Amino acid sequence: MKGFKTLVLFAMVLLLSACGDQPIDDFSHTNQRGETVSLESLKGTPWLATFVFTNCETVCPPMTFNMAGIQEELIKKGIEDYKIIAFSVDPREDTPEKLAEYLANFSVPDDSKWNLLTGYSQQEIADFAKENFKAFVKDDPNSNQVVHGTSFYLVDQEGKVAHNYDGFEQVPVDDIVKDLENLIE
Repeated sequence: MKGFKTLVLFAMVLLLSACGDQPIDDFSHTNQRGETVSLESLKGTPWLATFVFTNCETVCPPMTFNMAGIQEELIKKGIEDYKIIAFSVDPREDTPEKLAEYLANFSVPDDSKWNLLTGYSQQEIADFAKENFKAFVKDDPNSNQVVHGTSFYLVDQEGKVAHNYDGFEQVPVDDIVKDLENLIE
């Protein structure tokens, strides 16, 4: 039981440390439409971030489905001032075309808000995820899969992580919508 409590405490520290005043490192990558998306181009707009890849056999499809569900709720509330950023954790495979095909598999209410990014190395995204989101990204040496976290992150207008949430099973949709709405107000 003591080991479990230590594990829970460690997990809480990691979750809390992902929220802070440290701005996200500058980036400039290519989205599924072949457009450049940078931290600078996102300034002034809050955004939801996550990490996925197109040939994921486990968590990515449900996470993308969940993000589309969040977008449905944002539309119902009339919230328009946001973006959704999904960093590919398998940039060698995930071309803009593959990312566009992947997104087309989901009932996304407004794909103009979505930016699935690629155009960097595997090591760069692993370092970026760790340093900016306290997220884990690692190639599985025994398969074509990438091991990565399942969180969604709310990034404020200044490019700082304001909140993080479970993006896989216990997705707090109402909290995400409320937190995003509060950032906009």
